Amino acid sequence: MTGIILAGGKNSRIGKNKAFLEIAGERLIDQTIRIFRQLFPEVILVTNEPHLYLNQDVTLVTDIYKEKGPLGGLYAGLFYASFEKAFLSACDMPYLNIEFIRYMMERAEGYDIVIPETSEGYFPVHAVYSRRCLPSIKGLLIKNRLKMTGCFKGARVLFIPESVIKSYDPEEKMLLNINTDQDLQQVLAIQRKI
Repeated sequence: MTGIILAGGKNSRIGKNKAFLEIAGERLIDQTIRIFRQLFPEVILVTNEPHLYLNQDVTLVTDIYKEKGPLGGLYAGLFYASFEKAFLSACDMPYLNIEFIRYMMERAEGYDIVIPETSEGYFPVHAVYSRRCLPSIKGLLIKNRLKMTGCFKGARVLFIPESVIKSYDPEEKMLLNINTDQDLQQVLAIQRKI
């Protein structure tokens, strides 16, 4: 399986490059790549600023369809992936759980998408996708329908229920991502308790 990291966001809500935020003395991008290296033989970083990541030992790709958000990043990552399936994560998730990612990977056989589902909804930037999704994602991008869940239609989707998620993450933090300064403060508060 390929690991795809999305690091192409505009970071408009937080005003700085989230990939380079430091949590517990380690930049988020370095932490994410370190975790992915333990899980995947191929790691692809999707970014529209590849020059910022030249020191990373990953495959750097840019969006094929520009300005299409995470769905465009997913398309680029899957397009260049060497393996049939890929695990996708945003670069701004400080509490990725290796065991939970392995659990998702182990259940991917026979499915096009494996995705966590909680009472808050789906987590499409922490999910497994098959390259079989490429045609439907391309269709969505061309029509400018950029909702990540749009590619569920016609796909074989396995939803990971909240009960399973909580068994790996009783503190409900592994699916947190940092979009705003408030999110960052929440993560820093969690870090102070650790």
